[in-house]
Amino acid sequence: MPELPEVETVRRGLEKLILGKTIQSVEVKYPKMIQMDLDAFRQDLLGQEIRSMRRRGKYLLFYLTDKVLISHLRMEGKYLFYPDAVPERKHAHVFFEMTDGGTLVYEDVRKFGTMELLRKDQLESYFAARKLGPEPTEADFLLEPFAAALGRSKKPIKPYLLEQTLVVGLGNIYVDEALWRARIHPARPADSLKPAEVKQLREQIIEVLQLGIEKRGSTIRTYRNALGEDGTMQDFLQVYGKTGHPCARCGSPIEKIKLGGRGTHLCPHCQKTR
Repeated sequence: MPELPEVETVRRGLEKLILGKTIQSVEVKYPKMIQMDLDAFRQDLLGQEIRSMRRRGKYLLFYLTDKVLISHLRMEGKYLFYPDAVPERKHAHVFFEMTDGGTLVYEDVRKFGTMELLRKDQLESYFAARKLGPEPTEADFLLEPFAAALGRSKKPIKPYLLEQTLVVGLGNIYVDEALWRARIHPARPADSLKPAEVKQLREQIIEVLQLGIEKRGSTIRTYRNALGEDGTMQDFLQVYGKTGHPCARCGSPIEKIKLGGRGTHLCPHCQKTR
């Protein structure tokens, strides 16, 4: 958390709230979040207009006058915009005051989120270095490269999907959901998947992430969108957080196991190990 649907929902919310606003001052109360020289970060943001909001995988991209602010929300980061006075907030760590008097505030209970400022011509190499896979869309997430990559690896399919190299945007929640939809056990070696299973998995990854976006993400712990609203995807989850509940397909109790250090939810009847 947040995963791609949550980040995309935050992006859309910020698009409604801050486009066209100009940054007047920046206050950072937790410097470790800033992945560059702190003084340069604060200084270079002054006078920058927020021109557009984009996303790459789980990264939020603030396109400014001549810079790009890259923000990764990690586990529990979120943005809130206050048009007037900012209330006292225990977990508020970065404040972007605008010339119109409003303030964009970044909050993060765990303080894992990161920010850095790049030139626009640095973006391609920045993401190439992180080996990010394609976006989970029909146009970008192509079947043949996906199948070829799986066929070359004996990694368990769930941890491999979490790496973000096959396709971006999947975290613990949506991997569990996609694998359940595709009837694939999370611990199966990637190269054991048959062509029909690979095709089905790709389709279900695209569908479940799109559904997550439509439902404004999953509010399970502290996630809120930029408008302060909860998501509703948690009401549509079939396996994540459903330990002991009957499987919606076959009625078998949903189980939770540990895989790659992550809690993993599955139906032992629908998702066979072989």
